[in-house]
Amino acid sequence: QVRLIESGGGSVQVGGSLRLSCAASGYVSEAYRMTWFRQRPGEEREGVACIYPTGGDTYYTGSVKGRFTISLDKANNTLSLQMNSLKSDDTAMYYCAADTRLDGGNWYNQATYNYWGQGTQVAVSS
Repeated sequence: QVRLIESGGGSVQVGGSLRLSCAASGYVSEAYRMTWFRQRPGEEREGVACIYPTGGDTYYTGSVKGRFTISLDKANNTLSLQMNSLKSDDTAMYYCAADTRLDGGNWYNQATYNYWGQGTQVAVSS
């Protein structure tokens, strides 16, 4: 069983930075992969960045490559997302998710994740 609680969202101007955190109640090393998703109003949930606890491989959606960095602190069971050079298009609700079922599938497919946090809002204004 894994419980996920996000924090760190807020309002920032274009070009600014935010760091999101996701505290996990269980051992994140047990997850097959952990991912940050985001959802803009009226849109589908989008995979932003993924990390595989075993091996540390990371994946990013194209629009955030070079600006966002996902990391995992196994000692403190905390997933983070460092977001730099924020754009207005980054405005969304951000969710962390864990996949513990090892079913495979694409990392950005939300259907493969069985644990979700409640979300934290990020607003980027010009």
